[in-house]
Amino acid sequence: MFGLALFLFLLRTSYGEVTYYFPEEMKRGSVIGNIANDLGLDKKGLYVRKARLEMDGSNTLYCDINLSTGDLIVAERMDREQLCGRRVSCVLKYEMVLENPLELHRVVLQIQDINDNSPQFANDRITFEIRESAVKGARFAVHQAHDADIGLNAVQSYTLQRNDHFSLAVNTKPGGGKYGELKLEKELDREQQQEVTLLLTAVDGGTPQRSGNVVIHVTVLDANDNVPTFSQNIYKVRIPENAPMGTVVVTVSATDVDEGQNGEVMYVFGPISVELNELFSLDPKTGDISLSGQMDFEKESVYEISIQAQDSLGLTSFANVVIEITDVNDNAPVISLKSLTNPIPENVLPGTEVGIINVQDKDSEGNRQVRCSIQQNVPFKLNPSIKNYYSLVTTSELDREIISDYNITITATDEGSPPLSSSKIIHLSVSDVNDNPPAFEEPSYSSYVTENNKPGSSMCSVTARDPDWRQNGTVVYSLFPSGVNGVPVSSFLSINGDTGVIHAVRAFDYEQFRSFKVHVVARDNGSPPLSSNVTVSVFITDENDNSPQILYPAPAGNSLMTEMVPKAALAGSLVSKVIAVDADSGQNAWLSYHIVKSTDPGLFTVGLHSGEMRAQRDISESDSMKQNLVISVKDNGQPSLSTTCDVYLLISDNLAEVPELKDMAYEDSSKLTSYLIIGLVSVSTFFLTFIILILAVRFCRSRKPRMLFDGAVAIPSAYFPPNYAEVDGAGTLRSSYNYDAYLTTGSRTSDFKFVRSYNDSTLPADQTLTRCPDTLLEGSIITLNTAGDSEVTHAFILHFMRMVCPTWL
Repeated sequence: MFGLALFLFLLRTSYGEVTYYFPEEMKRGSVIGNIANDLGLDKKGLYVRKARLEMDGSNTLYCDINLSTGDLIVAERMDREQLCGRRVSCVLKYEMVLENPLELHRVVLQIQDINDNSPQFANDRITFEIRESAVKGARFAVHQAHDADIGLNAVQSYTLQRNDHFSLAVNTKPGGGKYGELKLEKELDREQQQEVTLLLTAVDGGTPQRSGNVVIHVTVLDANDNVPTFSQNIYKVRIPENAPMGTVVVTVSATDVDEGQNGEVMYVFGPISVELNELFSLDPKTGDISLSGQMDFEKESVYEISIQAQDSLGLTSFANVVIEITDVNDNAPVISLKSLTNPIPENVLPGTEVGIINVQDKDSEGNRQVRCSIQQNVPFKLNPSIKNYYSLVTTSELDREIISDYNITITATDEGSPPLSSSKIIHLSVSDVNDNPPAFEEPSYSSYVTENNKPGSSMCSVTARDPDWRQNGTVVYSLFPSGVNGVPVSSFLSINGDTGVIHAVRAFDYEQFRSFKVHVVARDNGSPPLSSNVTVSVFITDENDNSPQILYPAPAGNSLMTEMVPKAALAGSLVSKVIAVDADSGQNAWLSYHIVKSTDPGLFTVGLHSGEMRAQRDISESDSMKQNLVISVKDNGQPSLSTTCDVYLLISDNLAEVPELKDMAYEDSSKLTSYLIIGLVSVSTFFLTFIILILAVRFCRSRKPRMLFDGAVAIPSAYFPPNYAEVDGAGTLRSSYNYDAYLTTGSRTSDFKFVRSYNDSTLPADQTLTRCPDTLLEGSIITLNTAGDSEVTHAFILHFMRMVCPTWL
């Protein structure tokens, strides 16, 4: 079969077209040619550029490309007779497609016929009835042998077995093809021989030659000397491909001038393929050729049929029928997705090519002209590319957080009448890029924590959202490194990196600090990571965890602080004041003062909220000189906390009348320490001395002794601990002036000290303070130390006050 040497012929054009000629029936894997060299392409780039062959209207690729070598190889066995039938030219047209950039080359495969089919007759036996009157030279056509091959490989000649009566004449039909005719060389004599048997052989022109045989049986009859004659040798007709079955395509007509039975004509198909036999039917009497199947212009556009007319005695003539199929718009466009980048990164630039679309229509001429469009609500468009290819490109920026998937509907419509259309939906996903930092749900956060909280307890929670996907949207929380009062923030708070819950690392003390701010950073796990921060304000609320602290009278060592009350003190006179503060705030620092015990319960009273001690009635001679009061200071917290102090008062106008201070016992104040007693005596002495000085200066002309006890009493600023602050209504005195008074009982030594006023009108220490016309007090502080008994101290105080203001005493 393959004795014929294979040959290849390469034809290149300047338009990227290459043509290969090769024989049919080549084995799979056989190399047709090197398409990379023939088209001048880089072999190494074939795989990268996704080189492939495409063929319109066929799902079978008979050839393929070896991407490593660039060879065009046989992928499927190719039978020219099956692919092209009787057509002389058997052509397969491919398009070689390369991407990045898109490039198209036409590849034409011309399949050459080989002699792989033997001639065959329609029947194994041919019967003729010939009258004996047939003259010498009469011809009797023999059914043509059918050979599926074409050209030289088709039937080229006929040979007839040697006999006494007939020879063989080979003729060519009008439409091509050869057939044999029996030529009567010697008249028949029915009386001598009624039947003649002949062997006819059909031989093709291939190498090696192939042949087919048929037996011809001749029955000798009376003469029939006229053959049927067709009205025309070739019948041509056009019919649309959608013609319904049963339609009469054409009617052939032949006449026989003989009379009677010899003039009756019968029509039959000549050599015909199985396909045509199923597609068309022939009425043997009328000659009507009807449609018995469905035609398809896209499959075959022209059919040629040989028609044979013979009379009842076997005389035959031939005619050809050419049927041209006209196209109708019966094929909708076919949309093929040739390449697609999926998913698409959301940061691609507008104009990026993401896919290649191919649109084909099997119809012809105007019916195959196609318009391709895309819906308007997506950020994509179709750009016409090469021939019937389109590039799918982006038209704007993409944002996965807004739209993560697109269903793109592509519609292709042809220009037939009526037009046909088809659609294809392409699903595109947008892949995530870390382009969104975490965003907190609140612009800032506040947390209120009660002091003395339990370490490790949760305080509040912050939440940040990141619309990105997977690790790009995974948020991790951390505290921004900073300090609170010089201490790292990590010593105060910690945060759960996954949940954003903030925990207290240690217990807080409202009295140390009341609020602070930290910054929480939310960072995603993208590459590179993005972050944002938010401010968290922590407010510490107060608890009643501090008892009131008494500032005055304050104990000083083992001494007692005693204050002197003039015997002329009237009801309502201010005799002393208890000063206390509470480190807490709010209602926890609201203080109230109560007398728990007193030597004479009806003699003195204390202000509930001011702590001022006043005479409840006029002091009489019968009142005891030594008065001891126990004052309780209580805050307003829940539960309430309290502190007590002892106040020692001496009712006397003359220091000489005062007995030894060391003889004053604590009496019922067993709970007070010696330090508290000494402090109380010192503060009381300072209090009385300062009262005397201020009243002497301000009221030296008034001569009203009771005003000495109406002034405000204050404690020096040195008594206030550094962590205490002035709170309205908390029991802390708003100072107008301060003084110190000390009377000690342990050493019989008394200190008397004047201290400058702490109000706004106090003069500087280097200026002269004048309160009486005839008295000049130079300096703002005078301190006198006297050693001896209390009478000397008392006398000195009286003398000093007369110096300051003689009119007062």
